[in-house]
Amino acid sequence: MKNKIQINNKWVGDGYPTFIIAEAGSNHNRDLAQAKQLIDIAAEAGADAVKFQLFKAEKHYPQSVEKDGRKSRYQLTKEKELPNEWIPQLVEQCNNRGIQFMCSAFYCEAIDLLTPYVGAHKIASSEMNHYPLIQHAWGTQKPLIISVGMAEQSEVNDLVGMLDHLEGNNGYSLMHCTVSYPTDLKDVNLKVISSFKQRYDVPIGLSDHTTDPLVVPVAAVALGANIIEKHFTISRSLPGPDHSYALEPEELRMMVKAVRDVEAALGSGEKKVTAVEQKLKNSLRRTIFAIKNINTGEKITIDNVDILRAAEAGIGLDPKEYHKILGKKVVRDIKAFDLINKISLDQ
Repeated sequence: MKNKIQINNKWVGDGYPTFIIAEAGSNHNRDLAQAKQLIDIAAEAGADAVKFQLFKAEKHYPQSVEKDGRKSRYQLTKEKELPNEWIPQLVEQCNNRGIQFMCSAFYCEAIDLLTPYVGAHKIASSEMNHYPLIQHAWGTQKPLIISVGMAEQSEVNDLVGMLDHLEGNNGYSLMHCTVSYPTDLKDVNLKVISSFKQRYDVPIGLSDHTTDPLVVPVAAVALGANIIEKHFTISRSLPGPDHSYALEPEELRMMVKAVRDVEAALGSGEKKVTAVEQKLKNSLRRTIFAIKNINTGEKITIDNVDILRAAEAGIGLDPKEYHKILGKKVVRDIKAFDLINKISLDQ
């Protein structure tokens, strides 16, 4: 079961619908009502899950203070923290709106806090080498979704090697990601999805930080991505570092619809005549016709038969039989523009 994972009631992997994560991140601005509004927007857009982030400044950076009039990374992170006490309320809102609650965990205690509420643990790119955190998350028996931005191929190989030696059958997914906010199209490198799918027998996804709602997600799904994660906001005009590159509500809706549309267009990969093609196939494909009256005992020649579109005439001999029937005698009269059938020919 390595090549698929189950997140609550949804399977993720080849042959299943793309799992779409609407990334709320820190765009709640520490306002519970705003966080709940983000859940509503994600649900209305048709996303499978809405994801927040659970971090603590003291678990991120050494404590430091303002320097030269500029806030430290520690201070900026402190201002974006999601309060722990919100989590049950956010989960309840998700349940009411029929969307899964997810939350990236950045320290082990966050894993413990989130485990009762999430169907999978999300590990951010910044933590992909934090093996103690990943191993702690694995111990919850939940599947893992791990972003691998800022990583060399060798680092991803090491991560996969570590995961594949862990006991348990949780399953995991790797998310290609470019850690740049926003990401330029030239830096996306979508072909990594294809190479990952060839190299690793696990679901592969994309965490996309471009500003366009359609180009990269649609192309990623066409390349086989099993998960799409995209930041969104109520409005890009809101204050805060993560709003400016996030999708607005209508753009998120457009993205979800485009992903579902491209899934429908991709089909099964099996080449066959579709139901809508069959009628046209019967009329547009060519068959062998008599173009003159041919009497019993006469031979089929290039002068009395031709290969024409069947139109309403029905189905006669396939054109591939043309050279085989030249020179054969007909065993009954054939009128001009009647179909040539094997039963009319001397066997």
